[in-house]
Amino acid sequence: MHHGNGTQHAFYDDASVLFFSTHQFPYYPGTGRATETGEGAGKGFTINVPLSGGQGDDEYREVFQKVLVPAADTFQPEFVLISAGFDAHRDDPLASMNLTEQGYGELTDIVASIAKNYAGGRILACLEGGYHLKALAGSVDQHLQVLLNSE
Repeated sequence: MHHGNGTQHAFYDDASVLFFSTHQFPYYPGTGRATETGEGAGKGFTINVPLSGGQGDDEYREVFQKVLVPAADTFQPEFVLISAGFDAHRDDPLASMNLTEQGYGELTDIVASIAKNYAGGRILACLEGGYHLKALAGSVDQHLQVLLNSE
């Protein structure tokens, strides 16, 4: 739900890293406009997909399939890092998004396929957030089950 502004900033001028973010916009921290695409050598290697509140599994899946997958096919990453935030869950008190545990699993499957196709399955997920403990637990469980079964 929150834009990965710190990660974007770290790699904004780096063509060796493809950064992709879906996030509620406008929302804190106020960054992540679609026009933020990198600078210098990194121009075009930052992909922001700001989403209005209310988006759910279908909308997120479509963005991953139509934006992330083609970008990954072009970039062909050697390693995949997921900033695994689960605060876009429909039960999360901070967000206005509607992802479900199943939706998180589907998104994880898309990213795991990218890692399998290009990175020899090398993938690391770092827990970023989620503020409804039951939804967070269910979403993380679904995420991990998909990762474990993607080997």
